[in-house]
Amino acid sequence: MLNESNVTEAKSVQREPGLTRRFLSFKATQITLLSFSILEILIALRIILKLIGANPDNPIVALIYGFTAMFLIPFVGLIKSPTTGGMILETSSIFAIVIYALTAVAFEKLIWVIFSRPRSLETSVTETTINDNQTMP
Repeated sequence: MLNESNVTEAKSVQREPGLTRRFLSFKATQITLLSFSILEILIALRIILKLIGANPDNPIVALIYGFTAMFLIPFVGLIKSPTTGGMILETSSIFAIVIYALTAVAFEKLIWVIFSRPRSLETSVTETTINDNQTMP
């Protein structure tokens, strides 16, 4: 008994050159902007907590003050901070937020320039065809 089977398979694969690299640069810019945004939010919280005279012995307030203090070292004493009673307006922290925002944009653009590739109009197409002829007794 003869059993013939003819199997034909065609695969078409399209790849866009540079897609992986563009995806990684996009993720790197997202991580950069997220990191700087979290830092700026914490500095803004510090400004608000100092402005309302929050208790520095409170664990959450102490955590925010401690974490943001190391990022504010370059700006300490840059601008005099007006005080009234227990309230402090940290103008150097406001200045730090502006500087960190500009730094975030600069890093984002730098990552984009170094790692991004323009979108290509050309795609490579690979086609595979398999013919299988079998004769079975």
